[in-house]
Amino acid sequence: MKPRSDVFNCDCVEYMSTLPDNYFSLSIADPNYGIGISSNPVRQKHEKKTWDNTTPDKTFFQELFRVSKNQIIWGGNYFDLPPTKGFIVWDKKQPIDFTLAMCEYAWTSFDKPAKMFRQHVASNGEDKIHPTQKSVALYAWILKYYAQDGDSIFDPMMGSQSSRIAAYKMGFDYIGCEIDSDYFNNGCERFEKECLGITHDNKGNTITQQNFKFDL
Repeated sequence: MKPRSDVFNCDCVEYMSTLPDNYFSLSIADPNYGIGISSNPVRQKHEKKTWDNTTPDKTFFQELFRVSKNQIIWGGNYFDLPPTKGFIVWDKKQPIDFTLAMCEYAWTSFDKPAKMFRQHVASNGEDKIHPTQKSVALYAWILKYYAQDGDSIFDPMMGSQSSRIAAYKMGFDYIGCEIDSDYFNNGCERFEKECLGITHDNKGNTITQQNFKFDL
């Protein structure tokens, strides 16, 4: 039986406000850090947008904690969150004199020892459709160590949909939101291609691979 995988092109706070308490087992969020990532000269490939000029307000975090039993929040060092011993560090395997960060920090609500995921930021072999895209392998690792069979997963700002792809391939029910229509549509195409074997030709015709298999 295939897992549930529902996504919405909407404001995540408005969506969360419609849900009961503890609706999800685990929320995995990668909010805007407020560092103006589009102005970074290294990010020239992507269209310049202003979504990262501010951080989410208190309502976002209040709703996120209300609708989920546990949370993992990337960029936790940018937000006012309670102390945690169960943080995650993504070691990007970058040289010390590299102009970008050598690692990234995620806050978690879990009462367990801190863990580290090691993967070079450019070694995942994925085409980037979002300037802060994280790999499917990273999200698969998170689900392996922080989710249990039967858990429901929520990503309020799913961007490239790496979290959705990992959840689907690992058999977890998933709901995601993305307010930007460009990222949403590109992410849906990526999910269809990687998880369902569906692509579209230059005339908009749908092509489905026969005997399609995906790898994690």
